[in-house]
Amino acid sequence: MKKYTSNIIISVCIALALSACISTSKTNTNQPVRLTDWPAIHSAIAKDADMEARIQKIVAGMTLQQKIGQMTQPEIKSITPAEVSKYYIGSVLNGGGSWPNGNKHATVADWLKLADAYYDASVATDMAVQVPIIWGTDAVHGHNNVYGATLYPHNIGLGAAHDAALIKDIGAATAKAVRATGINWAFAPTLAVVQNDRWGRTYESFSEDGKLVNAYAGAYITGLQGTFNSDANVVATAKHFIGDGGTNKGIDQGDNHASKADMINIHGQGYYSALAAGAQTVMASYNSWNDVGAGVNYGKMHGTKELLTDALKNKMGFDGFIVSDWNAIEQVAGCSKFSCPQSINAGIDMVMVPDDWKAFIETAIKQVNNGEIAMSRIDDAVTRILRVKVRAGLFNKKPSQGEFAGNVDAVKSRALARHAVNESLVLLKNNDSVLPLARNKRVLVVGKSADNMSNQVGGWSLTWQGDENVNSDFITADTILAGIKEAAGDAQVVYSEKAQNIDLSKFDAVIAVIGETPYAETKGDVRAPSSLLHSSRYPEDLAVLKAVSGKGKPVITVLLSGRPLFTNDLMNLSDAFVAAWLPGTEGKGVSDVLFKNANGQVNKDFKGTLSFSWPKSACQAVVNIGDAGYAPQFALGYGLNYVNASVKIGQLNVEANTDKCAEN
Repeated sequence: MKKYTSNIIISVCIALALSACISTSKTNTNQPVRLTDWPAIHSAIAKDADMEARIQKIVAGMTLQQKIGQMTQPEIKSITPAEVSKYYIGSVLNGGGSWPNGNKHATVADWLKLADAYYDASVATDMAVQVPIIWGTDAVHGHNNVYGATLYPHNIGLGAAHDAALIKDIGAATAKAVRATGINWAFAPTLAVVQNDRWGRTYESFSEDGKLVNAYAGAYITGLQGTFNSDANVVATAKHFIGDGGTNKGIDQGDNHASKADMINIHGQGYYSALAAGAQTVMASYNSWNDVGAGVNYGKMHGTKELLTDALKNKMGFDGFIVSDWNAIEQVAGCSKFSCPQSINAGIDMVMVPDDWKAFIETAIKQVNNGEIAMSRIDDAVTRILRVKVRAGLFNKKPSQGEFAGNVDAVKSRALARHAVNESLVLLKNNDSVLPLARNKRVLVVGKSADNMSNQVGGWSLTWQGDENVNSDFITADTILAGIKEAAGDAQVVYSEKAQNIDLSKFDAVIAVIGETPYAETKGDVRAPSSLLHSSRYPEDLAVLKAVSGKGKPVITVLLSGRPLFTNDLMNLSDAFVAAWLPGTEGKGVSDVLFKNANGQVNKDFKGTLSFSWPKSACQAVVNIGDAGYAPQFALGYGLNYVNASVKIGQLNVEANTDKCAEN
């Protein structure tokens, strides 16, 4: 497949007002043009005069209550189909850990049945023109809320693959899976450009480098959404606008102190190609923006007209709709969970009010009637929502009428996911070429994550945080241990999580699979003064490596993590060290690369290279390409393979008292 390298064709096109030219081909070495303001974007999905006239007529025939209903998005646990009809609801969502009938193991048919019920209710109102509902879901690494669906590597791993064509394919496969369940809107992709690895959502980002995020965003949107010419397309979401990856100290929903120039040229990069590819929705971000250097405090994104309307809608020309995040309006000064005229006036078109949606509708109607919100702003919001629904072909077609509706096979793309794992692995160390391993060797497997699907798939997997799952929750999946057994032969492999009472003389090699345990937003933050020293948070991983290292057998460590970590102590105990990120449900994609084939030749080589710089010290949470004094342990783009196997990594510095850091 063709790969992204180091340029930014899309941004150059934008700077030349030719932003619709999108390429996923191997690119040249042109440097990005430094933008001085938000660029005008030409979308691949243009306005249609006849469609606009049709939409205007529908809006003109709607009552205020019907309009506010279209702007309201409750959670499925909090609203029935009958209430959708009664209140003219325009959208529903299912949050992480929310399923039809509260059943974690709900089938594809269960999801589709509920989607039809909501649709039927939405077109059974007294409106002059029936407007169908749109259902949104966080399909962020596959259709990850659905039992039995394939889960791809999280974005941090996909970033390491540096392969925009792969990203497009994953987007397309995800869209088909979503449509199989009757849902037509994916809250993906995340376009954060992470600048502080303390952030608990680092793994949702493709890279610290805006150029790679730019190259991926358009490809992902195209895969998910296309131009709505197929039943395999869904409405895509560029999120979270803007600056979520650059908050001070990496605090989730915190304060971004970037300059306007950095907000445009770093944090904005993914949005330029996403909008050029035709992204129809944008989700606002929880974070605030305080341009400290310029002395301008914009406040919370959900209340910032300068960004939502002036920059995104007016300067960049976005004509889809902006949706708020989960109860995010309450973080705007003077607002609550159900009342925030400031957000609507700033440019939010659809309000995600999971539980307090009835109070929101009642309050918003009053706010329009008393002049706090202008009717013209309501009409604009509803026009945008209807524009997306018409473009997406939602009118006059219920979810079960889609080509892939109810198709259980459509939620599975195991070969694609396994290939993505192959490409995402980054080889950080391979002293004495201990990898690849021969298939006829006795292998001891240790570590808590070798046979643990929860650790392998991470957060946003069936549940929100991902920490409430067991292996049996993943019926179409293989652990890394299963892959090792297939490659080496079941009889050749012994698994001992803690390596207790093991005679190492009976083995030829040791594979340790260790790493972080699942987390998602907020819970996943590593708050200062805690450091990025992995061993301080997971001492069991250091202990198991000490139990097997230095015993005369090569130790291959596979680290599962959602961010770069300070792991020098672990590397010093390992002959080979692989950053496997959060690979998803296809654990055999790891063993594909660790082992030779049956003929004793390289089966699959390492292709991944770092899309995030690897820290040199435990307190180096901020280490990004282009920084003054940039000095990581392993730089952006680093990654060994079996061709350059002669590279030898010596003993790395292990700091004392590295579990605490100064504020950073």
